[in-house]
Parts: sequence; structure tokens; C-alpha cells
Amino acid sequence: MKFRRRAREELELNLTPLIDVVFLLLIFFMVSTTFQKESEISLQLPKAAEDPVESPPERYEVVVNAAGKFFINDTELVNTDIETLRQALFDLTGGQRDIPITIRADAQTPHQAVVTAMDAAAQLGLSRMSIATSHSP
Repeated sequence: MKFRRRAREELELNLTPLIDVVFLLLIFFMVSTTFQKESEISLQLPKAAEDPVESPPERYEVVVNAAGKFFINDTELVNTDIETLRQALFDLTGGQRDIPITIRADAQTPHQAVVTAMDAAAQLGLSRMSIATSHSP
């Protein structure tokens, strides 16, 4: 038996698809990378010579009971008029608009009473308003 050697073709490795994939990965990482410019500023804060002034409580609470009566920080208002509630909130906040207000209402409270409390706070510009709820176990 005589085996003849066949002429082999030169094998070529086609790099074009590999280069395409590398470029796509490069573009993907360039687009998805976020660059953050962080800067630090060193500050020397001034010191106060006096004792700190007592600040008002961080949060005020408007409670509405089942009968629709209003309580602000456990103090009952004389009536359920919106003017009375608005004036009590204004006196409490001192005209500041960034104080958070929590409205806590009984489950049996008329819806109108809660809307009145929200309206009085909104008329004073108190936009940081939340309604307290409880969940049953």
C-alpha cells in the first residue's frame, strides 16, 4: 500500500469576527460606564458660644377622632371649623412651611374631617403632609 501525501491547504484564522466582537464589547463598556467627579471641600465650621436654642418638635400631629373633632398635639380645638384648625396650625408652626404634619384619623372618622385637615394644612403651604395608618396583624 502506498500512501500518498495530499497537499494540505494552509489554514487561515479569520480574525474579522473576533475584532467585531471586541469592538462591540468596547463600545458597550464605554456607553454603560458612568464617570463621577468627586470633589472634597474642607470646611471649618464656626462655633457657637451660647447654648443651643430649644428647637420645636420635628413633627406635628393632627388627630381626628370618630366624632370629627380635631386635636393638635393632644390639645383639643374648640370647634371643627376650618378657620380654627388653620389658625391653630399657623400658631403652632409659626408660619414655617417646611414642617412635617401627620394626620391621624380614626377608622370611623367622616371623610370630610380628614379632607378639612388636609385643606387647612395646604392653605398654609404645609406640603410635607402624611397620613398615619395602622395595619392589622
